[in-house]
Amino acid sequence: MSSRTAGGGRIDRSQPLRFTFDGNSYEGCAGDTLASGLLANGVHLVGRSFKYHRPRGILAAGSEEPNALVTVSRDAARYTPNLRATQVELYDGLIAMSQNRWPSLRHDIGRVNDLFSRFFPAGFYYKTFMWPRTAWKALYEPVIRRAAGLGSAPTRPDPDRYAQRYAHCDVLVVGAGPAGIAAALAAADGGARVMLCDEQAEFGGSLLGDVAAHIDGDDGRAWVERSIAALRLNTRVTLLARTTAFGYFPHNLIGLNERLTDHLSHPTQGQPRERLWQVRARTVVLATGAIERPLVFPGNDRPGILLAGAGQTYLNRYGVRVGTRVVIVTAADAAYQAALDLHDAGVVVAAVADVRQAPSGALPEAVRLEGIHVIPASTVLGTDGDLRVSRISLGRTDNGSVRAAQSFDCDAVLMSGGFTPSVHLFSQSRGKLEWNEKLQAFIPGRSAENERSAGACRGVFGLAEALADGATAGAAAAGAAAAPEPRASSRRFLVEAEAIGSDTYLGALPTATPPSKDKSFVDWQHDVTTKDLALATREGFQSIEHVKRYTTTGMATDQGKTSNLNAMAIVAQKLDVTLPQVGLTTFRMPYTPVTFGSFAGISRGDLFDPVRTTPTHAWAAANGAMFENVGLWKRARYFARAGENMHAAVARECLAVRNACGIFDASTLGKIEVVGADAAEFMNRLYINSWTTLGVGRSRYGILCRDDGFIYDDGVVARLSDDRFHVTTTTGGAPRVLAMMEDYRQTEWPDLKVWLTSTTEQWAVIAVQGPRARAVLESLVEGIDISAAAMPHMSVGRGLICGIPMLLFRVSFTGELGFEVNVPADFGAAVWEAIYASGQRHGMVEYGTETMHVLRAEKGYIIVGQDTDGTVTPDDAGLTWAIGKTKTDFVGKRSLQRESMKASNRKQLVGLRPRSAGVTLEEGAQVAAKPGQRPPMELIGHVTSSYASSVLGYSIALALVAGGRAKIGQTVYVPMPGGDLEVEVTSPVFYDPTGARING
Repeated sequence: MSSRTAGGGRIDRSQPLRFTFDGNSYEGCAGDTLASGLLANGVHLVGRSFKYHRPRGILAAGSEEPNALVTVSRDAARYTPNLRATQVELYDGLIAMSQNRWPSLRHDIGRVNDLFSRFFPAGFYYKTFMWPRTAWKALYEPVIRRAAGLGSAPTRPDPDRYAQRYAHCDVLVVGAGPAGIAAALAAADGGARVMLCDEQAEFGGSLLGDVAAHIDGDDGRAWVERSIAALRLNTRVTLLARTTAFGYFPHNLIGLNERLTDHLSHPTQGQPRERLWQVRARTVVLATGAIERPLVFPGNDRPGILLAGAGQTYLNRYGVRVGTRVVIVTAADAAYQAALDLHDAGVVVAAVADVRQAPSGALPEAVRLEGIHVIPASTVLGTDGDLRVSRISLGRTDNGSVRAAQSFDCDAVLMSGGFTPSVHLFSQSRGKLEWNEKLQAFIPGRSAENERSAGACRGVFGLAEALADGATAGAAAAGAAAAPEPRASSRRFLVEAEAIGSDTYLGALPTATPPSKDKSFVDWQHDVTTKDLALATREGFQSIEHVKRYTTTGMATDQGKTSNLNAMAIVAQKLDVTLPQVGLTTFRMPYTPVTFGSFAGISRGDLFDPVRTTPTHAWAAANGAMFENVGLWKRARYFARAGENMHAAVARECLAVRNACGIFDASTLGKIEVVGADAAEFMNRLYINSWTTLGVGRSRYGILCRDDGFIYDDGVVARLSDDRFHVTTTTGGAPRVLAMMEDYRQTEWPDLKVWLTSTTEQWAVIAVQGPRARAVLESLVEGIDISAAAMPHMSVGRGLICGIPMLLFRVSFTGELGFEVNVPADFGAAVWEAIYASGQRHGMVEYGTETMHVLRAEKGYIIVGQDTDGTVTPDDAGLTWAIGKTKTDFVGKRSLQRESMKASNRKQLVGLRPRSAGVTLEEGAQVAAKPGQRPPMELIGHVTSSYASSVLGYSIALALVAGGRAKIGQTVYVPMPGGDLEVEVTSPVFYDPTGARING
């Protein structure tokens, strides 16, 4: 049966669209949503509730819809569950399916849950699935997993593309209703660069469903078209329809989700499906409107029971009657306009039941003049109907008592409890909400960001007032943004519209005694009833956050849009406190769901976990390199020659480096430029070392601690000029070190003149190590004297190599004479090959990370994260010498002064040498002071690094051992499955302890 009106609405009746719902074919029009298309075909039953599987219909007309969640499928790969039918734009060929039902929507076997609802009260899962313990894995968990969720998750990879974009503007206006449009016009008049976004397909907000309003001599919708056309012609204005502002982040960063193709029958191949905008605005104007508040009464969830504003929107915007005989239940004047509009469209309005004792004013009087029965002091005692409402029973309230009044046959019920300002974005911005007693709602109070709220979202509901409020906010925002040539807005609006009062109703409507056996729902999506909330308070829950988790009210995609305030009012009544005392739940991001694809963007497949390769990767692969993953990097672990396994290759590489020369790609080291007049002071405050005393052209091994005094990262730091430092970090530590530096720079020491730049990928780093290293480089280096006298250990200089600009470090991570050649990454491969060719006559070999580990362990050099575990101080690692002797402070200094940090039994880094030849300890193996222990053992440490040294001829290990330095020369034990291994505690420096070779 068609419920479409003969004319009117904003749909294009000349473009019919075919679509299917649960396999049944229907016809809609261009401009319809799936919800309006279904209602036009007389379809009210659209889903089943989550817990009780009760039949549910469309409640709202926008993003606040809790019931009409559907799955839309273009094909097997383009399958999207949990979309609101009220937001799904109709296109020809759309295929939609209802959810959470079996075997069909009309006959759902899950409805049996409703019969046994007394056994499924709030929090029943916390109390039920406790015994027997063995049943959890075998029975409870599988059943719960099958029952959980609403729609089914897609099983195939998403083939669509998602774009992401950053943007800046002077004024971002969120919401394109009357207040938002007025704000955008005023801000544009003020010379600002303006962005205006709205989640709907059309701009206009409430005016799209309002035929009574007139602005500046035009009807409201014509004014919207004229205003948007003017904004579109302004080159400083960006208009974004179908765009949801889902998150408000610090410093006026707003996340926007723009839907680009979901409304198209045949999207262009390769066109992005969605675009994620990250907008940094000087000033934000929130004009997010308000959500009509439902009423709580027995049987309020039946299909055919809608919000009054939704019924008005479906009629005036989509040309759809939601019923033929309607009863309206209201606590506010706004529903009277809906009654008038429905009456004019030929719908029988059987009655308007007003909760208020004596409704008066222009709108109630106009309804009475039309002959519509207005019943004051009303309440709802219950409703009848199964798959659609068929009857409503009303009562009359009198001095706190309720008496039965009369019943009305109907096929639709419209309800209105007033309006709740939509404050989610303001709350996310860390702004403080204030309780408004007159409005019975929370409204924006003190802002934490450069933000202004305007219109209904701050409780300004009248059209004339909202327009003026928006214009004022837009003009002020343009001025606050210091836009070019700011001009005050001269916008004034002549408005003809009935004034809507601020009356409202919170909590459950009064009920008769005994009350109806039917359920009164507060949260439609999670089947939360008034009884559930009462149970939560009886069981001791007082904070609304605790009640929310116990009952699940306000969770999932609803996020409290239609349920929050009613739930808080009921809890407050049960606890006999004021509503503000109950508290307010957190508005989490995203308040309206956003697809995973939009967040991921291009970060999918290989781009989700990008493979980063060094400039020499192709050369290494061609020369037999075996690679390992280090962070996001592919690094050559070793270079195997014919017949060699890893151990043989590493032994050969180690001997070559010690006896001749080796070449190693160290490009993955993190590199950060610290620049500015206060660069030395910044480094001095951050690192444990002294940097003000470091001369230009010199470098120093630097240690960075957290504020708890434990080693966070290390690396060589070079001073390139008075105001410039080149900082290196561990491969995996580069991002976190830069983040820590930025954190301190911006929050702790904003007065310092210093700038940080990540240069990790700008430099290719080629380490040339071994006694012949200087001979290899002499013929290639220009502009730098690399002799021992001119360039001692820990020097740095600028010059050329093979004609390429170079930063040359005299440093070593092997204990041998060493240089690190830094050249622009684009020249890395060519310079590598030139150095390698020069080194062949000097016995040079290429070596990988495994050899690097052995060589550095022989010298006792630590690797942060391997030889430290987050609880190691500089002294524990034997690095007290690095602490600046005259430094008054650095990050972590106060923590290092605690007595516990100086205790003699702290774990300290030492060397271990197995007393049995041919034995190599396992990394991670525990260390015990006494042999032959049975569990539980008394353990004193663990092995951090362990290798077989071909240079020394025996195995070595580094370990963290309690009081380790005092145990040097003693025997400790490593428990192994075959028996305890005796090991000698040694200095961690096994090779060249005097450092003669490194200074060669």
